[in-house]
Amino acid sequence: MATPVALTIATSDPSGGAGIQADLKTFSALGAYGTAVLVALTAQNTHGVTGIQTIPTAFITEQLDTLFADVRIDAVKIGMLANAAIVDTVVDALERHRPPYVVLDPVMVAMSGDRLLERDAVRTLRDRLLPLVDIVTPNLPEAADLLGVEPARTDQEAEDQARALRELGAKRVLLKGGHRTESAESTDLFVDGDTLVRLSASRVETKNSHGTGCTLSSAIAALLARGFAWGDAVREAKAYVTESLRAADSLGVGTGNGPVHHFHAWWGSA
Repeated sequence: MATPVALTIATSDPSGGAGIQADLKTFSALGAYGTAVLVALTAQNTHGVTGIQTIPTAFITEQLDTLFADVRIDAVKIGMLANAAIVDTVVDALERHRPPYVVLDPVMVAMSGDRLLERDAVRTLRDRLLPLVDIVTPNLPEAADLLGVEPARTDQEAEDQARALRELGAKRVLLKGGHRTESAESTDLFVDGDTLVRLSASRVETKNSHGTGCTLSSAIAALLARGFAWGDAVREAKAYVTESLRAADSLGVGTGNGPVHHFHAWWGSA
């Protein structure tokens, strides 16, 4: 049997909790071979981002074309793309190579409040990239940014925004509800066609939640690469992130918003 292969197109997080590093950990934890194309570097730790250095678009193109020329890619996860030129570069590569599945995590603002996608790139991402992806996985602020509205505060507003994102061109939407902290449960909305499914899990009380969005989207990509059906991939990915959060306090990495525990099932209590 062929080894399932997943590709992350994203940015480096030297603290290891998010970005390329989190994606590769997640791929490995869920049984997919991980490949990676870097589009930018960050200087960051568990307290925030202090700098971003983008990679020239010509070299991003070279990375992608060289990889696709040799390696069968079963699923792609896209994370932080930084600016409009990089979004265009990735779109052009997807149109050339047409991978079976594309999962988009529209990373725009870090938990620390640092802007990670330039404002003029939001339109490019919405108009050019969104129609190419098989699923987009925004949190509530990211969904609002894409739609040009205020973040959803009620169940109905969240449902309306999830459906509105699909109308922009994404085949499926997983709208993450973790920012609605008034609820004892974290409820995500999965829209596939005309079907909307609510996926709930008990909220985990921890400050160590760095990289949850990256981890969820890369988990979906890994499971799709392994042949999971859509509903199963989304449910299993959410369950994996929930357990990674439950085990996060056992790591003790950094003094700020630390990472989730990607290898909780293997390491046990760190």
